[in-house]
Amino acid sequence: MRDFSAFFLMTPSDAGRYAVEVLHRFDPDEETDCVEIGDGNINYVFRVRSRRDGHSVIIKQADKLLRSSGRPLDIYRNKIEAAVLRLENELAPGYVPQVYHYDEVMAATAMEDVSAFGNLRRELAANRVYPHLAENLSAFLANTLLPSTDLVLDRAEKKRRAAFFTNPELCEITEDLVLMEPYHNFKGRNVISPGNEAFVREFLYGDEVLHTEVAKLRCNFMNNAQALLHGDLHTGSIFANEKGIRILDPEFAFYGPMGYDIGNVIGNLFFSWGNKAFTMPEETGVIAALQQTISDVCDQTMARLAAKYDQLVRFQLYRIEAFRRSYLEGVWRDSLGYAGTELIRRVVGDAKVAEVTSVPDPDRRIPLERALIKLGIALIKRRETLGNGEAVTAAFRLILS
Repeated sequence: MRDFSAFFLMTPSDAGRYAVEVLHRFDPDEETDCVEIGDGNINYVFRVRSRRDGHSVIIKQADKLLRSSGRPLDIYRNKIEAAVLRLENELAPGYVPQVYHYDEVMAATAMEDVSAFGNLRRELAANRVYPHLAENLSAFLANTLLPSTDLVLDRAEKKRRAAFFTNPELCEITEDLVLMEPYHNFKGRNVISPGNEAFVREFLYGDEVLHTEVAKLRCNFMNNAQALLHGDLHTGSIFANEKGIRILDPEFAFYGPMGYDIGNVIGNLFFSWGNKAFTMPEETGVIAALQQTISDVCDQTMARLAAKYDQLVRFQLYRIEAFRRSYLEGVWRDSLGYAGTELIRRVVGDAKVAEVTSVPDPDRRIPLERALIKLGIALIKRRETLGNGEAVTAAFRLILS
């Protein structure tokens, strides 16, 4: 039986022992159940639960290899994830699971079990659009993003954090899969639905104006170390129930433009709306709730960022109103642009979403994909002129009409 003094990939049995011998979360003679619940490609996630009283712990271990291809990966990302969760729990208490222990040798993080909350992508698929979503999502975004900038932090501390959270391997995935390949399939990894090939060639591969705008967004992503990002904030990383939300899986975290996180949230909410518009148009109440949620996420996030700016920013030059307005307008434009790139990459890239892949009927799938691509293009190209949440949702209503 192996001890935990050197790295190895754990099995459920090993994780059960780890919870006793390393974490001391259970008594040695306590009966537990341990299952692997991860559904990703680069980590293993175990839930260990007591048969005696039901208390539990989550253990997330980083794999050194990408499971789909065997490509080596740096397990430093697990250290980043644990550190981000701890920081976010300070900035936005109650929005992320509590970290109990980080083990650098085993590349494992032990944390609170949030299984009382459901994966938001699945919750929305089941027509559960919680009324609190916009309030909680906007609060999490504003409370974690702006305070991590050097508008608020001591500049030396911000530089130290930016260095610590340098995450080149996972950033490279985003730079290619999100901000390059959907417009120029240079690695041959795009997956185009049969019947959409000509559409993609015309609207994505052949549009130099679009390419120019995406180039600006890509350059901004790679060079604007503005705020500490979650880095992969889609509805599969957000968990929700009637009482609130929890944010998980910030292993893509790094210092980048805060609009990337905001845009990912906005873009992924549109997937649910698009799916319902083409597969269950009779659910008018759910669709209306989704529209309102998207509009409110846009407006409430920017309002909360503005309030947080006024509360925390003290440097005299940054308090000049013209600068403040320019800064926040830049965040808004970035948010729309990255919402657009998220929409497009999930349709034509190889990392898709269930809202699209669960539609087998090509008579619905093709127009759904085209509508999402058109919306993505509109958000990228028109990010200078779409001024608020209502304008953003109106753009999709026009495409669907």
